This record gives sequence, structure tokens and C-alpha cells, in this order.
Amino acid sequence: MKLGGRVSIVTGGGHGIGRAIALRFAEEGAAIVIAGPTAETIESATREIEGLGAGAMAVLTDVSDEASVQGMIAASLSRFGQVDILINNAGIAGPTAAATKVSREDWDRTIAINLTGAFLCAKHALPQMMERRRGRIINITSVAGLHGYALRSPYSSSKWGMIGLTRTLAEEAGHYNITVNAIAPGPVRGPRIDSVIRNRAAELGRPFEDVEREYVEPTALKRMAEEADIAAVAAFLASDEAGNVTGQTIEVSAGYRL
Repeated sequence: MKLGGRVSIVTGGGHGIGRAIALRFAEEGAAIVIAGPTAETIESATREIEGLGAGAMAVLTDVSDEASVQGMIAASLSRFGQVDILINNAGIAGPTAAATKVSREDWDRTIAINLTGAFLCAKHALPQMMERRRGRIINITSVAGLHGYALRSPYSSSKWGMIGLTRTLAEEAGHYNITVNAIAPGPVRGPRIDSVIRNRAAELGRPFEDVEREYVEPTALKRMAEEADIAAVAAFLASDEAGNVTGQTIEVSAGYRL
């Protein structure tokens, strides 16, 4: 197994892409810390991972709160003694509105969770990785961090910021044998994208189906990606096979282009 003997924290690991990554990592032999703000979802994911025979722990965490992040890292080290892999997946969609209509509160909350959260988790996971001279950080950004995204300025800005954070941390941590990479999913089939499309359709006053086509037609493969696709790339980046891959943003989008 690619990740045998390793410990991974997956923020936002209770559902969606985060859950898919957590399950794939467990199948590859890793012990998993599921961090998130909702007890029911993270505990459900933890039980599923334990059902695979892997070690698992749920930790209630608000990634935008530094004390909460410090507590999550401390709990992980107390239970497992090490953190080898950090998956910064926690994030929210933010508002769907023109920039002139976005409230400061919605802007601040989106940046705080999506970008500041990734920074805080990396800040507090890195010291023990540096001490052990090994580690992997994988930031889940978005194609919205590679292109403009009308009506989603806080989200897009947070995802652009994650790419800058990825490249900077890769430079800072490289001489400690730590790699830092990002995965940029395109539209990924599931409840999250359905909600995004519904909100966009409502804002534009258009049918759901018409807006949904705009998330599929720009892809080369004419389909959305799957959560398992993101998990597979994350498993590669976390493995020894990707030991010389760092500072990269890998797009997993079925060939999405505007």
C-alpha cells in the first residue's frame, strides 16, 4: 500500500471530495484524522474508515480559528505521534453575486475558511514535519483559481490565493524534504456542484439545466470529474512516487477551459 504507516489529516473530510480522499488514503494504508466543524459528518466518515480496518479519529475543528487548528494538530500528535500528510480541503462556496453586491462579511468568511484556514493548518503542521524531515501538504484549490469566475469573487480569490500559498510553502519547506502541491478540480459531480448551479441559475434567472450545461460544455471530455478522480491524484502526490513533485498545481477537470 502506497501510504502504509503514515498519518494524514484531511480537513473538511466529512463529506464530498474530502471524504473521498480520506477513504482512498485509508485504503492505501494511512491512518486518518478527519477534521471538520460538524460532529455528525466527521464521526460518520470516521466510522466508515474504521470499517476498512484503518486507524481514524474525528476532531471538531474550525480552520479559520488558530486555537482550534492548534488543538487539532495537538490531538493528532497525541493519538498517532506524527502527521505525515496534510490535506487542506476545508472550504465553502461563498456567495453567488456580483462583486458590487457581495457583503464584507461574506467576503471575510470565505477568505477566512478557504485561504486563511489552509495557511493556519500548514503553519502548525509544518514544525513537526520539518523536525522529522518528511511531509506532504496538498491544497485543494479549484479551476476558479486559474481563471476568472464571474459572480464568485470571494471564492475565486481564495482559490487563487491557495495557489500562491502552495508555491511559497514549497519554496520554504523544500530543504526539509517536504513537498507542497495543489489540486485544482473542475466541476465535480455531486451535491456541492448542484448547489452551486442552483444558486447561479437563481441569480441569473435561468433554468438549472441551461446553467448546468455551461459547466460541462467547456470540458474537453464533455463531462464532470468525479470525487474519486481527485482522491486518486491526491494519493499519488502523497506517495513516494511523487517525491520530486512540488510547487505544482495539477488540474483535474476533464479538460475544463473557458
